[in-house]
Amino acid sequence: MQETYASTAYSAGRYAANTRALTAASVGNVLDWYDFAIYAFSATILARHFFPRADETASLLATFATFGVGFVVRPLGAVVIGRLGDVRGRKAALLTAMFLMALGTMAIGTLPDVQAIGSWAPILLIGCRFLQGFSAGAQWTSATTFVIEWAPTRHRGYFGSFQQVSVTAGFLLGSVAAALLSTWLTSAQMDQWGWRVLFLAGSLLIPVGLYVRRYVDEPPKGPAPAENAEARQPPANPLLAFKAFGFTVLWTAAYYAILSYMPTFSTHYGGMSAAGALWLNSFALLLVMVTTPIFGAWSDRIGRRPLLLASCLGYALFSYPLFSLMTSGHGWIAMAAFGLMIAVFNGPGPASIAELFQRSSRSTWMAIGYGLAVMLFGGFAPYISTWLIHATGSALSPAWYLSAAAIISAVTIVSMRETAHDELH
Repeated sequence: MQETYASTAYSAGRYAANTRALTAASVGNVLDWYDFAIYAFSATILARHFFPRADETASLLATFATFGVGFVVRPLGAVVIGRLGDVRGRKAALLTAMFLMALGTMAIGTLPDVQAIGSWAPILLIGCRFLQGFSAGAQWTSATTFVIEWAPTRHRGYFGSFQQVSVTAGFLLGSVAAALLSTWLTSAQMDQWGWRVLFLAGSLLIPVGLYVRRYVDEPPKGPAPAENAEARQPPANPLLAFKAFGFTVLWTAAYYAILSYMPTFSTHYGGMSAAGALWLNSFALLLVMVTTPIFGAWSDRIGRRPLLLASCLGYALFSYPLFSLMTSGHGWIAMAAFGLMIAVFNGPGPASIAELFQRSSRSTWMAIGYGLAVMLFGGFAPYISTWLIHATGSALSPAWYLSAAAIISAVTIVSMRETAHDELH
Protein backbone atom coordinates (compact mmCIF):
# COMPACT_ATOMS: atom_id res chain seq x y z
CA MET A 1 0.00 0.00 0.00
CA GLN A 2 2.79 2.38 0.96
CA GLU A 3 4.68 1.60 -2.26
CA THR A 4 1.52 2.15 -4.31
CA TYR A 5 0.92 5.51 -2.65
CA ALA A 6 4.52 6.57 -3.23
CA SER A 7 4.31 5.50 -6.87
CA THR A 8 1.06 7.41 -7.33
CA ALA A 9 2.51 10.53 -5.72
CA TYR A 10 5.58 10.29 -7.98
CA SER A 11 3.41 9.87 -11.06
CA ALA A 12 1.26 12.86 -10.10
CA GLY A 13 4.37 14.96 -9.46
CA ARG A 14 5.95 13.90 -12.74
CA TYR A 15 2.71 14.65 -14.61
CA ALA A 16 2.57 18.15 -13.08
CA ALA A 17 6.20 18.75 -14.00
CA ASN A 18 5.55 17.51 -17.56
CA THR A 19 2.59 19.86 -17.88
CA ARG A 20 4.55 22.88 -16.59
CA ALA A 21 7.41 22.14 -18.99
CA LEU A 22 5.11 21.71 -21.99
CA THR A 23 3.08 24.84 -21.18
CA ALA A 24 6.07 27.08 -20.54
CA ALA A 25 8.00 25.92 -23.61
CA SER A 26 4.93 26.19 -25.86
CA VAL A 27 3.94 29.67 -24.68
CA GLY A 28 7.54 30.80 -25.04
CA ASN A 29 7.66 29.33 -28.53
CA VAL A 30 4.43 31.12 -29.54
CA LEU A 31 5.83 34.47 -28.45
CA ASP A 32 9.24 33.73 -29.99
CA TRP A 33 7.74 33.06 -33.40
CA TYR A 34 5.39 36.01 -33.03
CA ASP A 35 8.51 38.13 -32.52
CA PHE A 36 10.24 36.59 -35.53
CA ALA A 37 7.22 36.86 -37.85
CA ILE A 38 6.00 40.42 -37.20
CA TYR A 39 8.98 41.79 -39.12
CA ALA A 40 7.44 40.37 -42.31
CA PHE A 41 3.99 41.71 -41.44
CA SER A 42 5.48 45.18 -40.87
CA ALA A 43 7.75 45.13 -43.94
CA THR A 44 6.03 47.92 -45.85
CA ILE A 45 6.23 50.35 -42.93
CA LEU A 46 9.80 49.36 -42.05
CA ALA A 47 10.81 49.98 -45.66
CA ARG A 48 9.68 53.61 -45.43
CA HIS A 49 11.43 54.23 -42.11
CA PHE A 50 14.71 52.39 -42.60
CA PHE A 51 15.23 51.91 -46.35
CA PRO A 52 13.61 54.91 -48.09
CA ARG A 53 14.14 54.80 -51.85
CA ALA A 54 12.61 56.57 -54.81
CA ASP A 55 11.66 53.13 -56.08
CA GLU A 56 9.19 51.53 -53.65
CA THR A 57 10.05 48.03 -54.89
CA ALA A 58 13.75 48.55 -54.22
CA SER A 59 12.89 49.77 -50.73
CA LEU A 60 10.81 46.69 -50.01
CA LEU A 61 13.47 44.36 -51.42
CA ALA A 62 16.05 45.89 -49.07
CA THR A 63 13.69 45.27 -46.17
CA PHE A 64 13.17 41.64 -47.15
CA ALA A 65 16.91 41.21 -47.61
CA THR A 66 17.26 42.23 -43.97
CA PHE A 67 14.50 39.74 -43.15
CA GLY A 68 16.71 37.09 -44.78
CA VAL A 69 19.53 37.89 -42.37
CA GLY A 70 17.40 36.24 -39.71
CA PHE A 71 17.65 32.95 -41.61
CA VAL A 72 21.31 33.20 -42.59
CA VAL A 73 22.51 33.46 -38.98
CA ARG A 74 20.16 30.77 -37.65
CA PRO A 75 22.71 27.92 -38.02
CA LEU A 76 25.24 29.96 -36.03
CA GLY A 77 22.78 30.46 -33.19
CA ALA A 78 21.85 26.78 -33.44
CA VAL A 79 25.47 25.71 -32.93
CA VAL A 80 26.34 28.16 -30.15
CA ILE A 81 23.19 27.88 -28.04
CA GLY A 82 22.72 24.22 -28.94
CA ARG A 83 26.15 23.49 -27.48
CA LEU A 84 25.21 25.50 -24.41
CA GLY A 85 22.22 23.18 -23.98
CA ASP A 86 24.41 20.08 -24.05
CA VAL A 87 27.03 21.53 -21.66
CA ARG A 88 25.03 23.73 -19.24
CA GLY A 89 21.57 22.19 -19.50
CA ARG A 90 18.36 22.55 -21.51
CA LYS A 91 16.97 25.37 -19.35
CA ALA A 92 20.07 27.50 -19.90
CA ALA A 93 19.74 27.18 -23.69
CA LEU A 94 15.98 27.81 -23.67
CA LEU A 95 16.27 30.88 -21.44
CA THR A 96 19.14 32.31 -23.49
CA ALA A 97 17.14 31.96 -26.70
CA MET A 98 14.06 33.57 -25.13
CA PHE A 99 15.87 36.60 -23.72
CA LEU A 100 17.88 37.23 -26.90
CA MET A 101 14.70 37.14 -29.00
CA ALA A 102 12.93 39.52 -26.60
CA LEU A 103 15.91 41.88 -26.64
CA GLY A 104 16.18 41.95 -30.44
CA THR A 105 12.45 42.48 -30.93
CA MET A 106 12.07 45.20 -28.32
CA ALA A 107 15.12 46.97 -29.72
CA ILE A 108 13.49 47.20 -33.17
CA GLY A 109 10.49 48.83 -31.51
CA THR A 110 12.69 51.57 -30.07
CA LEU A 111 15.06 52.21 -33.00
CA PRO A 112 15.23 55.76 -34.40
CA ASP A 113 14.66 55.84 -38.16
CA VAL A 114 16.71 57.21 -41.06
CA GLN A 115 15.39 60.74 -40.61
CA ALA A 116 16.73 60.77 -37.03
CA ILE A 117 20.15 59.10 -37.33
CA GLY A 118 20.75 58.61 -41.04
CA SER A 119 22.58 55.50 -42.28
CA TRP A 120 22.98 54.15 -38.75
CA ALA A 121 19.26 53.26 -38.71
CA PRO A 122 19.40 50.37 -41.25
CA ILE A 123 22.70 49.18 -39.74
CA LEU A 124 21.12 48.94 -36.29
CA LEU A 125 18.04 47.26 -37.75
CA ILE A 126 20.25 44.62 -39.37
CA GLY A 127 21.96 44.12 -35.99
CA CYS A 128 18.60 43.57 -34.29
CA ARG A 129 17.54 41.15 -37.00
CA PHE A 130 20.84 39.33 -36.55
CA LEU A 131 20.03 38.94 -32.86
CA GLN A 132 16.53 37.65 -33.65
CA GLY A 133 17.85 35.12 -36.14
CA PHE A 134 20.62 33.99 -33.79
CA SER A 135 17.96 33.30 -31.16
CA ALA A 136 15.49 31.65 -33.55
CA GLY A 137 18.21 29.25 -34.71
CA ALA A 138 18.31 27.75 -31.24
CA GLN A 139 14.78 28.39 -29.96
CA TRP A 140 13.04 25.61 -31.85
CA THR A 141 15.63 22.94 -31.17
CA SER A 142 16.14 24.03 -27.54
CA ALA A 143 12.40 23.99 -26.85
CA THR A 144 11.92 20.70 -28.71
CA THR A 145 14.75 19.01 -26.81
CA PHE A 146 13.36 20.38 -23.55
CA VAL A 147 9.83 19.08 -24.19
CA ILE A 148 10.79 15.71 -25.69
CA GLU A 149 13.09 14.90 -22.77
CA TRP A 150 10.30 15.75 -20.32
CA ALA A 151 7.65 13.76 -22.20
CA PRO A 152 6.58 10.27 -21.09
CA THR A 153 7.88 7.55 -23.43
CA ARG A 154 4.40 6.64 -24.66
CA HIS A 155 3.45 10.26 -25.40
CA ARG A 156 6.55 11.85 -26.95
CA GLY A 157 4.83 12.31 -30.29
CA TYR A 158 1.85 14.05 -28.70
CA PHE A 159 3.97 16.27 -26.43
CA GLY A 160 6.40 17.13 -29.23
CA SER A 161 3.60 18.04 -31.63
CA PHE A 162 2.78 21.09 -29.51
CA GLN A 163 6.08 22.60 -30.58
CA GLN A 164 4.69 22.84 -34.11
CA VAL A 165 1.33 24.02 -32.82
CA SER A 166 3.11 26.84 -31.00
CA VAL A 167 5.16 27.82 -34.08
CA THR A 168 1.98 28.03 -36.16
CA ALA A 169 0.22 29.91 -33.37
CA GLY A 170 3.06 32.44 -33.25
CA PHE A 171 2.72 33.21 -36.96
CA LEU A 172 -1.05 33.43 -36.62
CA LEU A 173 -0.78 35.68 -33.56
CA GLY A 174 1.53 38.04 -35.43
CA SER A 175 -0.82 38.16 -38.40
CA VAL A 176 -3.89 38.82 -36.24
CA ALA A 177 -2.11 41.45 -34.11
CA ALA A 178 -0.96 43.35 -37.20
CA ALA A 179 -4.43 43.12 -38.75
CA LEU A 180 -6.22 44.31 -35.60
CA LEU A 181 -3.85 47.19 -34.99
CA SER A 182 -4.15 48.26 -38.61
CA THR A 183 -7.94 48.22 -38.20
CA TRP A 184 -8.04 50.19 -34.95
CA LEU A 185 -5.49 52.85 -35.94
CA THR A 186 -5.43 55.21 -38.87
CA SER A 187 -2.76 54.73 -41.53
CA ALA A 188 -0.90 57.76 -40.18
CA GLN A 189 -0.98 56.46 -36.60
CA MET A 190 0.17 53.03 -37.70
CA ASP A 191 3.04 54.55 -39.65
CA GLN A 192 4.08 56.93 -36.86
CA TRP A 193 3.97 54.68 -33.78
CA GLY A 194 1.57 51.77 -34.18
CA TRP A 195 4.17 49.47 -35.72
CA ARG A 196 6.41 49.98 -32.69
CA VAL A 197 3.70 48.53 -30.42
CA LEU A 198 3.91 45.23 -32.32
CA PHE A 199 7.62 44.95 -31.57
CA LEU A 200 7.48 46.22 -28.00
CA ALA A 201 4.99 43.44 -27.28
CA GLY A 202 8.02 41.15 -27.55
CA SER A 203 8.68 42.05 -23.90
CA LEU A 204 6.02 39.45 -23.00
CA LEU A 205 8.71 36.81 -23.45
CA ILE A 206 10.54 38.07 -20.38
CA PRO A 207 7.95 36.96 -17.76
CA VAL A 208 7.68 33.59 -19.54
CA GLY A 209 11.45 33.23 -19.23
CA LEU A 210 11.33 34.16 -15.55
CA TYR A 211 8.62 31.54 -15.00
CA VAL A 212 10.74 28.86 -16.67
CA ARG A 213 13.74 29.84 -14.56
CA ARG A 214 11.84 29.67 -11.29
CA TYR A 215 9.19 26.96 -11.66
CA VAL A 216 10.32 24.56 -14.39
CA ASP A 217 12.99 21.96 -13.69
CA GLU A 218 15.73 20.56 -15.89
CA PRO A 219 14.45 17.51 -17.84
CA PRO A 220 15.12 14.18 -16.10
CA LYS A 221 17.89 12.01 -17.46
CA GLY A 222 16.81 8.91 -19.31
CA PRO A 223 18.07 5.38 -18.61
CA ALA A 224 21.66 4.54 -19.44
CA PRO A 225 22.16 3.18 -22.96
CA ALA A 226 21.99 -0.59 -23.24
CA GLU A 227 25.12 -2.58 -24.03
CA ASN A 228 24.03 -3.05 -27.63
CA ALA A 229 23.13 0.63 -28.03
CA GLU A 230 25.93 1.13 -30.55
CA ALA A 231 24.34 -1.41 -32.84
CA ARG A 232 21.04 0.42 -32.68
CA GLN A 233 22.23 4.05 -32.58
CA PRO A 234 25.15 5.08 -34.81
CA PRO A 235 27.58 7.23 -32.80
CA ALA A 236 28.65 9.35 -35.80
CA ASN A 237 26.90 12.61 -34.91
CA PRO A 238 27.82 14.40 -38.18
CA LEU A 239 26.06 11.60 -40.05
CA LEU A 240 23.01 11.97 -37.82
CA ALA A 241 23.07 15.73 -38.37
CA PHE A 242 23.06 15.02 -42.11
CA LYS A 243 20.01 12.81 -41.60
CA ALA A 244 18.34 15.59 -39.61
CA PHE A 245 19.06 17.90 -42.54
CA GLY A 246 17.46 15.56 -45.09
CA PHE A 247 14.56 14.90 -42.73
CA THR A 248 13.83 18.64 -42.43
CA VAL A 249 14.00 19.52 -46.16
CA LEU A 250 10.32 18.84 -46.97
CA TRP A 251 9.15 19.95 -43.55
CA THR A 252 10.57 23.46 -43.88
CA ALA A 253 10.06 23.82 -47.65
CA ALA A 254 6.37 22.95 -47.36
CA TYR A 255 5.85 25.18 -44.32
CA TYR A 256 7.34 28.32 -45.82
CA ALA A 257 6.27 27.70 -49.42
CA ILE A 258 2.65 27.04 -48.42
CA LEU A 259 1.99 29.03 -45.25
CA SER A 260 4.31 31.96 -45.97
CA TYR A 261 4.44 32.34 -49.75
CA MET A 262 0.92 31.24 -50.67
CA PRO A 263 -0.83 34.57 -49.89
CA THR A 264 1.38 36.20 -52.52
CA PHE A 265 0.79 33.33 -54.95
CA SER A 266 -2.99 33.48 -54.41
CA THR A 267 -3.21 37.17 -55.26
CA HIS A 268 -1.00 36.90 -58.36
CA TYR A 269 -2.14 33.58 -59.82
CA GLY A 270 -5.26 32.51 -57.93
CA GLY A 271 -7.42 35.54 -58.69
CA MET A 272 -7.93 36.38 -55.00
CA SER A 273 -7.92 39.74 -53.26
CA ALA A 274 -5.19 40.45 -50.70
CA ALA A 275 -7.71 40.14 -47.86
CA GLY A 276 -9.13 36.91 -49.27
CA ALA A 277 -5.64 35.42 -49.58
CA LEU A 278 -4.87 36.28 -45.96
CA TRP A 279 -8.10 34.74 -44.74
CA LEU A 280 -7.33 31.63 -46.78
CA ASN A 281 -3.89 31.43 -45.23
CA SER A 282 -5.34 31.92 -41.74
CA PHE A 283 -7.75 29.06 -42.40
CA ALA A 284 -4.81 26.80 -43.34
CA LEU A 285 -2.88 27.86 -40.22
CA LEU A 286 -5.85 27.05 -38.00
CA LEU A 287 -6.30 23.68 -39.68
CA VAL A 288 -2.64 22.84 -39.10
CA MET A 289 -2.88 23.90 -35.45
CA VAL A 290 -5.94 21.78 -34.75
CA THR A 291 -4.83 18.59 -36.51
CA THR A 292 -1.10 18.48 -35.65
CA PRO A 293 -1.61 17.08 -32.10
CA ILE A 294 -3.92 14.40 -33.51
CA PHE A 295 -1.18 13.08 -35.78
CA GLY A 296 1.39 13.46 -32.99
CA ALA A 297 -0.72 11.25 -30.72
CA TRP A 298 -1.38 8.82 -33.57
CA SER A 299 2.38 8.44 -34.14
CA ASP A 300 2.71 7.23 -30.53
CA ARG A 301 0.43 4.34 -31.46
CA ILE A 302 1.41 3.33 -34.98
CA GLY A 303 4.94 4.76 -35.18
CA ARG A 304 6.49 7.86 -36.74
CA ARG A 305 7.61 6.51 -40.11
CA PRO A 306 4.18 5.61 -41.61
CA LEU A 307 2.89 9.16 -41.10
CA LEU A 308 6.11 10.86 -42.19
CA LEU A 309 6.29 8.79 -45.38
CA ALA A 310 2.59 9.38 -46.06
CA SER A 311 3.21 13.14 -45.99
CA CYS A 312 6.20 12.78 -48.31
CA LEU A 313 4.16 10.67 -50.72
CA GLY A 314 1.33 13.19 -50.64
CA TYR A 315 3.60 16.10 -51.54
CA ALA A 316 5.41 14.09 -54.23
CA LEU A 317 2.17 13.05 -55.96
CA PHE A 318 -0.32 15.83 -55.29
CA SER A 319 1.62 19.12 -55.22
CA TYR A 320 1.10 19.71 -58.96
CA PRO A 321 -2.67 18.96 -58.98
CA LEU A 322 -3.15 21.12 -55.88
CA PHE A 323 -1.28 24.08 -57.39
CA SER A 324 -3.51 23.62 -60.43
CA LEU A 325 -6.55 23.88 -58.16
CA MET A 326 -5.12 27.07 -56.66
CA THR A 327 -4.94 28.71 -60.10
CA SER A 328 -8.42 27.57 -61.11
CA GLY A 329 -10.32 29.18 -58.24
CA HIS A 330 -10.43 26.24 -55.82
CA GLY A 331 -7.92 27.61 -53.33
CA TRP A 332 -9.83 26.52 -50.22
CA ILE A 333 -9.74 22.86 -51.25
CA ALA A 334 -6.06 23.06 -52.18
CA MET A 335 -5.02 24.82 -48.97
CA ALA A 336 -7.00 22.36 -46.85
CA ALA A 337 -5.13 19.48 -48.50
CA PHE A 338 -1.76 21.22 -48.18
CA GLY A 339 -2.47 22.04 -44.54
CA LEU A 340 -3.41 18.45 -43.68
CA MET A 341 -0.26 17.11 -45.36
CA ILE A 342 1.85 19.55 -43.32
CA ALA A 343 0.06 18.46 -40.14
CA VAL A 344 0.75 14.78 -40.90
CA PHE A 345 4.49 15.60 -40.84
CA ASN A 346 4.20 18.19 -38.06
CA GLY A 347 2.71 15.72 -35.59
CA PRO A 348 5.50 13.12 -35.38
CA GLY A 349 8.25 15.45 -36.68
CA PRO A 350 9.65 16.95 -33.43
CA ALA A 351 9.78 13.63 -31.59
CA SER A 352 11.22 11.79 -34.58
CA ILE A 353 14.10 14.21 -35.17
CA ALA A 354 14.94 14.39 -31.44
CA GLU A 355 14.95 10.58 -31.18
CA LEU A 356 17.76 10.43 -33.74
CA PHE A 357 20.30 11.66 -31.18
CA GLN A 358 21.64 10.67 -27.78
CA ARG A 359 21.18 13.10 -24.89
CA SER A 360 24.85 14.11 -24.62
CA SER A 361 24.85 15.70 -28.08
CA ARG A 362 21.18 16.01 -29.01
CA SER A 363 20.85 19.79 -28.73
CA THR A 364 24.01 20.59 -30.73
CA TRP A 365 23.76 18.20 -33.67
CA MET A 366 20.00 18.40 -34.07
CA ALA A 367 20.31 22.19 -34.17
CA ILE A 368 23.00 22.02 -36.87
CA GLY A 369 21.07 19.71 -39.22
CA TYR A 370 17.72 21.38 -38.67
CA GLY A 371 19.11 24.93 -38.82
CA LEU A 372 20.95 24.44 -42.12
CA ALA A 373 17.88 22.92 -43.78
CA VAL A 374 15.64 25.77 -42.60
CA MET A 375 18.14 28.35 -43.84
CA LEU A 376 18.44 26.83 -47.33
CA PHE A 377 15.00 25.35 -47.99
CA GLY A 378 12.76 27.34 -45.63
CA GLY A 379 14.03 30.91 -45.71
CA PHE A 380 14.52 30.80 -49.47
CA ALA A 381 11.33 28.87 -50.32
CA PRO A 382 9.38 32.00 -51.39
CA TYR A 383 12.38 33.21 -53.42
CA ILE A 384 12.84 29.80 -55.09
CA SER A 385 9.13 29.58 -55.89
CA THR A 386 9.14 33.07 -57.43
CA TRP A 387 12.30 32.31 -59.44
CA LEU A 388 10.86 29.04 -60.79
CA ILE A 389 7.73 30.77 -62.04
CA HIS A 390 9.82 33.48 -63.71
CA ALA A 391 12.28 30.96 -65.24
CA THR A 392 9.67 28.50 -66.54
CA GLY A 393 6.76 30.82 -67.24
CA SER A 394 4.49 28.38 -65.40
CA ALA A 395 2.65 29.29 -62.21
CA LEU A 396 2.59 25.59 -61.33
CA SER A 397 6.37 25.16 -61.25
CA PRO A 398 6.73 25.55 -57.42
CA ALA A 399 5.01 22.16 -57.24
CA TRP A 400 8.13 20.53 -58.65
CA TYR A 401 10.19 22.13 -55.90
CA LEU A 402 7.95 20.60 -53.24
CA SER A 403 7.92 17.23 -55.00
CA ALA A 404 11.74 17.19 -55.10
CA ALA A 405 11.90 18.15 -51.42
CA ALA A 406 9.48 15.31 -50.62
CA ILE A 407 11.71 12.78 -52.38
CA ILE A 408 14.82 13.95 -50.47
CA SER A 409 13.03 13.64 -47.11
CA ALA A 410 11.44 10.31 -48.03
CA VAL A 411 14.83 8.77 -48.85
CA THR A 412 16.15 10.02 -45.52
CA ILE A 413 13.19 8.71 -43.53
CA VAL A 414 13.45 5.27 -45.15
CA SER A 415 17.03 5.09 -43.82
CA MET A 416 15.87 5.88 -40.26
CA ARG A 417 14.68 3.15 -37.94
CA GLU A 418 11.40 3.39 -36.02
CA THR A 419 11.97 4.92 -32.58
CA ALA A 420 8.44 5.69 -31.34
CA HIS A 421 8.41 3.00 -28.65
CA ASP A 422 12.04 3.14 -27.54
CA GLU A 423 13.31 4.73 -24.35
CA LEU A 424 14.98 8.09 -24.93
CA HIS A 425 18.70 7.95 -24.16
